Amino acid sequence: MGKKATVLSLYEIMDLYKTEEDAIRYFEGIRWGDKPVCVKCGCDGKITVQKKVGDYWCGDCRGYFNVFTNTPMERSKVDIRKWIYASYTLMTSRKGISSLQLSKEIGVQQRTAWYMLHRLRLVCGEDPQALSGHIETDETYLGGKEANKHENKKLKAGRGTVGKQAVIGMKVRGGPVRAVPISNTDQHTLQSTIHKNITAGSQLFTDDHKGYVGLERLYQHDTVNHSAKEFVNGMAHTNGIESVWAVLKRGFNGIYHNWSRKHCRAYVDVFSFRLNEGCCERDTQERLNSLFSQMGGKTLTYKALTA
Repeated sequence: MGKKATVLSLYEIMDLYKTEEDAIRYFEGIRWGDKPVCVKCGCDGKITVQKKVGDYWCGDCRGYFNVFTNTPMERSKVDIRKWIYASYTLMTSRKGISSLQLSKEIGVQQRTAWYMLHRLRLVCGEDPQALSGHIETDETYLGGKEANKHENKKLKAGRGTVGKQAVIGMKVRGGPVRAVPISNTDQHTLQSTIHKNITAGSQLFTDDHKGYVGLERLYQHDTVNHSAKEFVNGMAHTNGIESVWAVLKRGFNGIYHNWSRKHCRAYVDVFSFRLNEGCCERDTQERLNSLFSQMGGKTLTYKALTA
């Protein structure tokens, strides 16, 4: 039996970083280890410590930098401890947290909290490594029903999936999950997305959607016939990925209520990242470290976010 994960409460996490300097040193340890390294030129020899805690001067490229340079937190005026607070809630709240709720909890404007959360979501972006093994694949739709919309919001183009955002999900049994928003669920779109994300020769389990017909050319492909009320056929089932959809939709409907197609990928990414790196079987500190260790090289300006 494996070691039980060490769970730290939000109170305990914040007690570890009583001052902003404590928080800065924590981030430095995650990004650099024992010795600061210039994030602009990679030099680690001609580094001069400045008066302001956390600031450094590089003698090689003759520029100032700190541990947050070239990260989503670059030039942020928000207390670093509030970033840790936001990151904790992002990684441990199973269904997510809204910017309005976060703004109340850390004492910032709603748009500031919204911008903070989007910068953290950027870190949760797509993993380029292809999935392999026994993989369940399924598609779902996010969005309100046409019948429930105000008259001026209705598309009047039909029922069912009209106006909804399609998402394809791929879950390795006993391993990671990946979800990708797609334009539609036709054969070309579904299979091109699968080819980009799953190694050829893997074992795929899907339902009987016509878009999956032909996958057996590159994969071992077994199906369940959902239209005939068949949910398990030997090893073939999609129960794992459907449990992912259950969590995603509870967050979409219960926490966010709606999100734009423009930002759909960012929201879907953070749900996948939280299921993978934020797994409850890992220590709380490890879950936070997973988020912070991937911040380097990822920046997002407010202008780019709202363009």
